[in-house]
Amino acid sequence: MPRLSATAPFVHPGCLIVNSGFGAWCEVGEGSRVLNSTFEDYAYCDRLADIANTTVGKFANLAAMTRIGPTDHPMANASLHHFLYRSTSYWDDIPDDAGFLARRASRRTVIGPDTWLGHGVIVKPEVTIGAGAVIASGAVVTRDVAPYMIVAGIPAQPLRRRFAPGIADRLMALAWWDWSHDRLRAALEDFRALTAEAFLERYQG
Repeated sequence: MPRLSATAPFVHPGCLIVNSGFGAWCEVGEGSRVLNSTFEDYAYCDRLADIANTTVGKFANLAAMTRIGPTDHPMANASLHHFLYRSTSYWDDIPDDAGFLARRASRRTVIGPDTWLGHGVIVKPEVTIGAGAVIASGAVVTRDVAPYMIVAGIPAQPLRRRFAPGIADRLMALAWWDWSHDRLRAALEDFRALTAEAFLERYQG
């Protein structure tokens, strides 16, 4: 496993990263593409992830071959093809459609903190995944997911809550993902050993 850094992401070979930023302790899996996106502290994606126009929250866990914020095509026009908006690839005398590209880039997807997106998950543009949510492998998420909810299917549907509402609310209030690196280290054994309820009793009272 790579040694991660507080100052620069660990980017595996074969990645394409354009107009994107990374917090501390981030990792980008081999062959991934990250466009117009932000990884907050401790977020990572596994190999062959394709992420566009997305904020990836702290401690987010994105499995291999996930597709987040896939870009759209001009469905109301006579053609769907990207010659409409990537026109400079085809002709020397016409610019790209900056307005269309800007509108597409503005359709942000938000992946909340400490989420887990399984292998092959697709999350559509303008969807928000709440903190602590789990998205089952192969799911296609077309609408917002509540914090600490487990969803699955095409389109993704709620299966069950990870915790009772009171526990989820307390975890949201504790917001341990905003703790310092040193505080996380000091609490590591409790993260490993305690249930969520016991962890809350120790750190929230």
